[in-house]
Amino acid sequence: MAYGFFSAEFRGRGTPDGSVVEVLIPDGAASLEVADVLRAQELIFHPRIFDAYVRLKGQGRQLKAGRYEIPRGAPYPYLLEVLRTGAVVTTPLTIPEGLRLPQVAERLAAYVGDSTAAVLAYLAAPERVGELGVPGPTLEGYLFPETYRFADGVGIPVIVQAIVGRYSGFWGAEERAKAAALGLDEREIVTLASIVEKEVRWDEERPVVAGVYWNRLQRDMLLQADPTVQYALGEPRARLLYRDIDSVADHPYNTYTQPGLPPGPIASPGAASLRAALQPADHEYIFFVARNDGSHEFTRTLREHNNAINRIRLDRESAER
Repeated sequence: MAYGFFSAEFRGRGTPDGSVVEVLIPDGAASLEVADVLRAQELIFHPRIFDAYVRLKGQGRQLKAGRYEIPRGAPYPYLLEVLRTGAVVTTPLTIPEGLRLPQVAERLAAYVGDSTAAVLAYLAAPERVGELGVPGPTLEGYLFPETYRFADGVGIPVIVQAIVGRYSGFWGAEERAKAAALGLDEREIVTLASIVEKEVRWDEERPVVAGVYWNRLQRDMLLQADPTVQYALGEPRARLLYRDIDSVADHPYNTYTQPGLPPGPIASPGAASLRAALQPADHEYIFFVARNDGSHEFTRTLREHNNAINRIRLDRESAER
């Protein structure tokens, strides 16, 4: 008799029609309470039979809270597996390449429904660096660009741990060996990669741009990277002027006045920029200038560089006529 009941109920309520039902299981709900929720959403016929089935399987205390999307007509084994494993609905969170910490904070705040100021304060707290095991000096540069998925109600600490965990996962034995071969530590690689990220639109140029900066470092030349000055200014400028550079002449991130790499990353580099920083292209270029389409012209001497600047400027003026 009991077997007959279970056999009928295994089929679920109604017939599968491709539609799904959203179900919210509250925290601490017992299996019978869960069954009542499923019944209210017309996913099962008899709550007590489902409760008995769950207990028979030894899963009475294993059903997890959360928001689920369950196909109409789903059988008991499917329902139990979904609820036991906590296969809750998740929503995507995308962190694009090249964002600075305040921009990441803005995205995280919108995702969890908190204020940007509160999230930024959490990210910028000095203790975060030690807690999450990144080289610092802040979390800038270590919030790895990627699309993540989280369930409703997941808080900022869990989200940030996942994002930084994805960054940490980038670093394997091969990556550390490449950094050691260059004589750079992890922070320096991420810093270089962040500059490359802010300079480059075309993926194939990333190793070339990294090679330019590597050549400059090897020759003890100033990097003269515009994005580091933008970082020092604290806000983007559509066009960087000499007076802008002079206004932050003493800033440690101004690579027009300060030698070597800046103290830390200036944005979150993606995997492609990190790989470029770990393996810069082998060439003799020490200059580059952006063309009108966002690509760059690379040159070996200051004379070639100035000629390229003048030619690109004339092309732009001609296109604007």
